[in-house]
Amino acid sequence: MAKGTMRPTRQVLGFALLLASTVPAQVHPHVFAEARLDIVVNPDATVQSLRHLWRFDDLFSSTVLVEFDQNGDLKLDDSELQEVSKTVYDSLADFNYFQMVTLDGKDVAMKPPPRLMANFENEQLIIMFETEPKAPLPLKGKVDFGVYDPTFYTAIEYTEDENMAVKGMPAACTRTVIRPDPDEAIAQNQASLTEDFFTDPTGTDLSKIFATRLELNCTT
Repeated sequence: MAKGTMRPTRQVLGFALLLASTVPAQVHPHVFAEARLDIVVNPDATVQSLRHLWRFDDLFSSTVLVEFDQNGDLKLDDSELQEVSKTVYDSLADFNYFQMVTLDGKDVAMKPPPRLMANFENEQLIIMFETEPKAPLPLKGKVDFGVYDPTFYTAIEYTEDENMAVKGMPAACTRTVIRPDPDEAIAQNQASLTEDFFTDPTGTDLSKIFATRLELNCTT
């Protein structure tokens, strides 16, 4: 399949991974992924890195396969996987790679990942990358970690609490996986849910209120 025949369909994929401003945001997701997050902690109780793994649903995975299988052999070779990686990497740059990290309720800046890896396993697209805080992030107070798509097009979910793990967690910290109830989240944030939440194609940070997150509470 020639590159020229791929562009329109890539645009239709929209905000899932191949972001396009022509696709309006929806109030329910169209693409689904099961995720794993490993938080690596330094010996001095600062966060070293976040390691992300997203395994996408069969339908979206098959669509990506068709779009990037340039030689038509029904599989993705190394060069085609590199093209998937580059496309996803570039598409998510303006969205902080869907990451949500806060310290006592304030956003924590993260470095962009140096690279992103794409792979196919059991007919499913897998995306993997690792990021680091821009400044030292000590584990003290309340630190939250999660992922969310501000366009509300992609649902990335941790199906098991164990899929949000901490390697080297200090003894002074406790971990809790928080799964917000959508109805309660809407009720609690009703005043902030303007028309833009439902119609703005560029997305809104308010969609983070629905995101599963790992909360660490640490005493000093």
